[in-house]
Formats: sequence, structure tokens, C-alpha cells
Amino acid sequence: MTAPSSDSCDLLVVGGGVNGTGIARDAAGRGLKVLLVEQDDLAAHTSSASTKLIHGGLRYLEEFHFSLVRKALIEREVLLRSAPHIMRPLHFIMPHAPHLRPAWMIRAGLLLYDHLAHREHLAASGTVNLRTHIAGGALQSGYRRGFVYSDGWTDDARLVALNALDARERGARILTRTRCEALTARGRLWSATLAGADGRSTVTARAAVNASGPWVDQFVARATPVRTAHRVRLVKGSHIVVPRLFDHRFAYIFQNEDRRIVFAIPYEHDFTLIGTTDVDYAGDPAAVRIDAAELGYLCALANRYFIRQISPADVRWSYAGVRPLLQDESRDPMSVTRDYALELEREPAPLLSVFGGKITTYRRLAEDAVNRLAPLLGNDAAPWTVDARLPGGDLPEGSFAVFARTVERRYPWLPPRLQLRYAHAYGSRLARVLGSAAALGDLGEELLPGLYEREVEYLCREEFARTAEDILWRRSKLGLHLLGTSAAPLERWLAAHGPAAARGEAATVRV
Repeated sequence: MTAPSSDSCDLLVVGGGVNGTGIARDAAGRGLKVLLVEQDDLAAHTSSASTKLIHGGLRYLEEFHFSLVRKALIEREVLLRSAPHIMRPLHFIMPHAPHLRPAWMIRAGLLLYDHLAHREHLAASGTVNLRTHIAGGALQSGYRRGFVYSDGWTDDARLVALNALDARERGARILTRTRCEALTARGRLWSATLAGADGRSTVTARAAVNASGPWVDQFVARATPVRTAHRVRLVKGSHIVVPRLFDHRFAYIFQNEDRRIVFAIPYEHDFTLIGTTDVDYAGDPAAVRIDAAELGYLCALANRYFIRQISPADVRWSYAGVRPLLQDESRDPMSVTRDYALELEREPAPLLSVFGGKITTYRRLAEDAVNRLAPLLGNDAAPWTVDARLPGGDLPEGSFAVFARTVERRYPWLPPRLQLRYAHAYGSRLARVLGSAAALGDLGEELLPGLYEREVEYLCREEFARTAEDILWRRSKLGLHLLGTSAAPLERWLAAHGPAAARGEAATVRV
């Protein structure tokens, strides 16, 4: 181990998922000196393996989780305002299967869903005739009646990156690929042993947050002297991506005989995303994969509803994540609460551990966490994130459509598909990505189809990207469009220029 450093901070956050980056952002915005460490890349695990929905959780009403649903619905509106470039309203069609749930029950649930919280961005629910509605054309003929309601969609991995970016711009230090190996008490402080690419070092912190997601229990037991009352239940959720099964803008929510629901969502223009499953999991969260039974389950459910039939051979990509759900008495993984608990231990020094949660409520969770920690750190700054925009989210009139037209006028030399991808990914920060470029050639070498040097340099400099996987599968989903294409040109560029780009050194493309 190297000699202990003199680094110190008010708050050490362990975990670079949506909860950890949200807490770091909130705390830094209140003036606290924050250090966040993540053992892998940002959103490398659970936070990039969601169904990509900002939603209240319609099905949770059946479990009588009214408080959770209301809290999530309130947050849904807050998040849609905060980042309209990476979030958007999405309309869902639920084909009615009378033998699963009667129509009156669904109507009552949707009415409650509409009115549990104020709606600013989303339309009210209703009924549809699937024989005449555009969404009915993709469905088998037996489904004649359906229901429509609204929720939100988000790019989950970019949501994490933007929280980290905002945290850094407010003064936080963000260290990816840095593992916190131990928290040792030094009087009223924590001494944290960190292990990164350059070896081991130590940092002192007045308080710490354990936001390590699926590893939250392990971290407490392995790396700290405290013990916690709460535990998490690890539940695997898997998704498949197939060539698109319908050509319209609606998504679907399907009921199944086991009372679970599965979503089918338009994804990345050319694909349909189908998921998720709920399976108890006992393995290494970093090694989670979809299994044959889950693959068959998702295909079979899709085939029950869609005219176009699919098999495992049609799956272009699949992903799985481990949800660290707050342990309760439920036997069925589907019934385990998606709410969260924050457990604060004050001795020997403040340590707050995060148990459970869902992506929709991450901002509220972060605010609750900092509200508990700030008084212990002598900080009385008020909460601020409820009305704040995430980087790139300050769009004209708060409208992505208006912004997209602005991008078309300002950058007519960009191919339309690239215009749209850039606008969604970077929002009002697109000018920082493109700089003074006035032609496609000014973006440097096209390292892979649709991926130019200037964007890669920006992602390394601003968004903590270090590897081809970071760029192709988390900062973007270009990997899905480039299946079968070698990433070697990008890997060579990163090996030659990545470290300098990350330090913000000399530009590698023409200006």
C-alpha cells in the first residue's frame, strides 16, 4: 500500500449507480466536499439494466403499495422536467385479457393511477378499440379491446452519467474503476482504503454512504465495522431485444397467466425491447446473465400477443441486472417492495446505507439521504434538485421537439439520424461536443459507423468513459447497431489518445 494521502472529504460515496451519483450530485450542490468511488464504470450493473421506464408502477397497486406508487408518480413529473432530452412520455397499450383481470379492475386501477399525483406532461388513461387503433394491427385478432395510459421512458445509463457530470461540475470528485476496500474508524472520521489502477491509497471522510446496490450487504459485512438491520433480496430481471415487431410509437404492457406483466417497448428505432423477468438470484451480481428459461418465457409471452412470432434465434441482444430489493416477507419476487430504506449508523462515524429503491425515485432517495447526513456535517443548505435541470436538459421551452428543430437548422450538414442521436444524448450541451465543427469532416475520423473522434474525445473528457464498452453500450447504444462490427478501431484510438482526452489535453481532431 502506498503512503496514506492527505486527501479528505466531507462525504465519501461508494457506488456509481443512479443512487450513488444522485447522492453525490445533491450533496455537492449543497456545498459539501464529495468523493464518489465506483469499482467499475458508472452504471455498469443494475442502473443500466432496467426496463428504461420512469413510472409509478401500475402493477404495484395490486400489492397495495399506494404510498410507493404516489411517490414515484410525483417523481415521474420532476424527472421528465429535469432532462427532456433523455426522457420522454410514452403511451402504453394494455390488451384486455378478461380471464386474467376484469375490465372494471383495470379501469379502477388506471383511474387511481391517473389521480394519485398531479400530471403535467402525461395524458390521462382511456379505453381503445384494438380493431381500429393503430396499435391493434400488430396484435393477434383475439384482442379487440384495450386500455391506454401514459408513463415515461429514459436512457438509464445516460441518466447516471449526467448525475455524475453535474456532481463533478458542482465540485465533487468522481473516481471510476476505484474500489473501496475498507472503512476504518479514526476517531470520528472514516479512513477509506481505495484500490485503483495506480495502486492503493487512503482518504479520510467525515461521513460515508454505502450505495453499492447489489453489494450493499457484502460491503457492510466485509469493509466496515458496523452492522445493519436491513437486508436486500437479490432479484434478477432479464430483457431481450429483437428486430422491431411494430412500426408505431406506442408501447405495450402484457398480462400473463402467472399475474406478472411484461413490457414491449419501441427501442433504438430498429428494435423492440421486451422484459422483464423476476427471479431470485444468489450468484455474483457482476456475472448475471439471462438463462434459457427466461429467454423462453419472454418469447412465449410475446408470441401470445403479437402476430409476428419470435424465437430465441431472433434475439439480437439480451441483458440482465440484479435488483437489490428491500427484503420483506414476500415469497414471490414480483411482490417484493420496490421502496427503499436508508439506515444511518452514527458510530463510530456516520455511515448511511441504501437498501432497495427504483430508478424513478432516485432523486427523492438522494434528497432524503443528504437531508439526514447534512446536519451531522454542519451543513444547513436547503434541498435544491427538485427544480434543477440535469446537464443538457435546459431545452428551449422545455421541449425536445423545439430543440430538435433548432439542431436541424444549426447543423444541416449532420445526417438526420446523427442529428437525432446527438440531440437526444447531449441536449443543450451538443455545442460542447461539436465545438466549431462546420462539416462532417471536422469531426475527425469515423472510428466506427456513426462514431467520430470528436464525440469519443468528449465522452472521455466529460463523461468518464474509458473503454469501448463504456462508449458503445452505456454512453450510447451504438453497440446494438454495430453487432458483428469489430470495435478494434475505437480500442486503438482509446489506447493512443484516451488518457490525454480524459485529462482534457490537446484536441485530437481538427477545429
